[in-house]
Amino acid sequence: MSVMHRRQLLQTVAAGALGLSGGRLFAAGQDRPRFLLVFLRGGYDATHLLVPVSSSFYYEQRPRIAIARPGPGPDTALPVNADWGLHPALRNSIYPLMQAGQARFIPFAGTDDLTRSHFETQDSIEMGQPLTGSRDYNSGFLNRLAAELDAQQALSFTDQLPIAFRGPARIANAALRNTAKPAVDPRSRDLISRMYQGQALSGNVEEGLTLREELARDLSPERLKQEMDAAGRNAIPAKGFELEARRIATLMRGRFSLGFIDVGGWDTHVNQGGATGALATRFEELGRGLAAIADELGPTLWRQTTVMVISEFGRTFRENGNRGTDHGHGSVYWLLGGGLAQGGPMAGEQIALTATTLFQNRDYPVLNDYRAVLGGLWQRQFGLSNAALARVFPGAAPRDLALI
Repeated sequence: MSVMHRRQLLQTVAAGALGLSGGRLFAAGQDRPRFLLVFLRGGYDATHLLVPVSSSFYYEQRPRIAIARPGPGPDTALPVNADWGLHPALRNSIYPLMQAGQARFIPFAGTDDLTRSHFETQDSIEMGQPLTGSRDYNSGFLNRLAAELDAQQALSFTDQLPIAFRGPARIANAALRNTAKPAVDPRSRDLISRMYQGQALSGNVEEGLTLREELARDLSPERLKQEMDAAGRNAIPAKGFELEARRIATLMRGRFSLGFIDVGGWDTHVNQGGATGALATRFEELGRGLAAIADELGPTLWRQTTVMVISEFGRTFRENGNRGTDHGHGSVYWLLGGGLAQGGPMAGEQIALTATTLFQNRDYPVLNDYRAVLGGLWQRQFGLSNAALARVFPGAAPRDLALI
């Protein structure tokens, strides 16, 4: 192998192992407020999550997959209020948080984007820019937020940097499934360090190598098991999203205060199930993971943390011929945290669900724009000025829903 080819190989290994993606990794202060965005890719069926139990129209339109009204059985909706119930798959995870005032739901939430395309709507939401006029795919709203706060404390828990974190602020990404074992052996580490010695990037590279080693140590299975045993977490096996969620919480305990994670598998055109089935299983997995974040952070840091769960759009109010649902419009956002305002489990503007109130006779309408909702949340959580929020979400006025 020639010297040039060897140098190119080491540069490739270094970039992939460090997860640089144009970014640098720094520690976060213990007293900083924390925010994590969980993006459900695929357009999850929000009507299955938050069941409109007071709507007879709902039960007429979903004769085979509807969730039964709250009752004594294990397959009935969990009571939220007179109008809404929660999917029973969340009985042991999100429902206790809701009862403790640590989970709230914002129905009829989303974007005015009407393409109903997964990719176009995901991109549109992640950019956070006005739908009219030219848009910049290299400017995501979380990157702009990081620039207003401290980009040094932001991390994307993904294989590749998402659009939401693209932009001039330098953000790193780390695929948590791949950080539990070192990707650079000691000999390669030494070669990479010497290769960049004296160059402009040497500081970034050395910093990335050091952090990679710290991530591997902090997220080792042995370390995680010790911490889980010490906290008495014996009810839920750590697998799937829950394991990743615990790793996220481990890093957000002190190192990072702004994060992004996406979870796939929410496109349920066929056989999505009802109280049990494919979607119920996904809800259970997601709920256990989200509850694990609260558990892993502990009460003090959980009070400083908010977790927002969103999706690109909701799904059709009516079930289709395949016992599933199709691409829709409005959705339901979840907000979790130990410092939420005690205003009840529901937030935002709502309407009764009837044949005349559906959007285009098929979907939830969007009454709570995601940019306005997030802007109002961050104004309270981070103390951002109107001018700063205008840079994060140009053309959108923040809406204070008194969420925290």
